[in-house]
Amino acid sequence: METSLVLPIVDISSPNKITTAQLIRRACVEHGFFYVKNHSIPEELIEGVFRESKRFFNLPVEDKMVSLHRDFLGYTPLYAEKLDPSLTTIGDSKESFFLGSSEGVRDLLPSWRQTMECYYKNALSVGKKLLGLIALALDLDEDFFDQIGALNDPASVVRLIHYPGEMISSDVETYGASAHSDYGTITLLLTDEVPGLQVCREKSKQPRIWEDVPRLRGAFIVNIGDLMERWTNGLFRSTLHRVMPVGKERYSVAFFLDPNPDCNVECLKTCCSETSPARFPPILAGDYIKERFRITYAT
Repeated sequence: METSLVLPIVDISSPNKITTAQLIRRACVEHGFFYVKNHSIPEELIEGVFRESKRFFNLPVEDKMVSLHRDFLGYTPLYAEKLDPSLTTIGDSKESFFLGSSEGVRDLLPSWRQTMECYYKNALSVGKKLLGLIALALDLDEDFFDQIGALNDPASVVRLIHYPGEMISSDVETYGASAHSDYGTITLLLTDEVPGLQVCREKSKQPRIWEDVPRLRGAFIVNIGDLMERWTNGLFRSTLHRVMPVGKERYSVAFFLDPNPDCNVECLKTCCSETSPARFPPILAGDYIKERFRITYAT
């Protein structure tokens, strides 16, 4: 069952940080997803990222395989990963490219490195600003995530994603990206105009109710990841989501703002009490993310 979802819209440029933080808190509690507008990243840069992404994915397969995914960076071919490991079908119908702050940002194409490095820096700046507002939303100091070392050389990556337009003829349902939650802290997503993204706000209930998330021009689609859910003791939702094929080629760009791998993720003092004890044991951010990747690529 699918319906349409109306998400909150957060104006990150608003000078009223407390009101903005309160809106983010409601969005994270109720949805785990929201839009962020007025993020200050130039439209020309965003268009450049999508242009370079299309150029890369249009290369011959043998050229793309030179940059095959290693140590969480590089090219991932079609069907190489299965985000929902419980499925018995083939892998997800997408190809992607992971790149970090400098590693993985090689001169694959004439304007590739300059464009990707610039976008990474801009997206990281937006993400850090957003984490400051999230800290305020949790009744913490605005620089809390800096204080605990989460943003000291964070393990952030840009992921370029291409979903082919061809529909596989099969009796088994196929997915562009099968149902999953994101692993880290927050994700900032840009998509083209092709639909397909869906969320399930109640992941433990059956049958699952899937709601379409449309693109909002000029805005990021932001969602909470597993580590933020653990930090907040389940208060903020790491919402299950997927991408369904619609018979049209689709491109998206995801920025995963993940903590420093050595950052200890444990329940925040503002999110637990005697009557609401910690639900998750402490874990190093890097250990959690490595294990999630291991499961994703093991099937």
